[in-house]
Amino acid sequence: MRITLILLAVSILSLGCARVKVEAPDKPIKVDISMRLDIYQHIEKDIDAIEGIVSGSKEKATAGKDNQSFLGGFITSAYAQDVFGSEVEAAAYRRRDRRDALVALEAKGVIGENKSGLLTVKQAGDPTAAEIVNAENSDRMIIYQGVARKNGSSVEDVEKLYAKRLQADAPAGTLIETDDGWVIK
Repeated sequence: MRITLILLAVSILSLGCARVKVEAPDKPIKVDISMRLDIYQHIEKDIDAIEGIVSGSKEKATAGKDNQSFLGGFITSAYAQDVFGSEVEAAAYRRRDRRDALVALEAKGVIGENKSGLLTVKQAGDPTAAEIVNAENSDRMIIYQGVARKNGSSVEDVEKLYAKRLQADAPAGTLIETDDGWVIK
């Protein structure tokens, strides 16, 4: 009887076991690993530093510089000069000097910020507007080229990032170019 029970148990257990056949798949197994690398973070830090000079903010002007030393708080434009050279620093100071005139023209709706980070004359009538816009755009291009050269990126990429920053910082009432056309901020 014992043998019968053992044979019965073995037969039940053997029927209850599933057979698994392991084979390699016909197609290779794909593993999708998504990784975000923010290559523009250095460009944005440089933009912050330069715009700090333009706006006159000491905090932003030294954003990319190590301020551990005693003199770090007193040297507001050293970052731009050390990293980009005197040409970019001079362009930033020229932009700072004409900032009030640009804000006044933007408030009147005479000029606007386009998608490329440059200014565009939108209304004729102010004879100095074109001259101021040309000087500003020239200095912006010097800065864009300096930032692109430093970071090993294209001028177009710097223009796009700078355009976002300048449009965000523009005062209310400024004409801003979007993908859908010109809008008032």
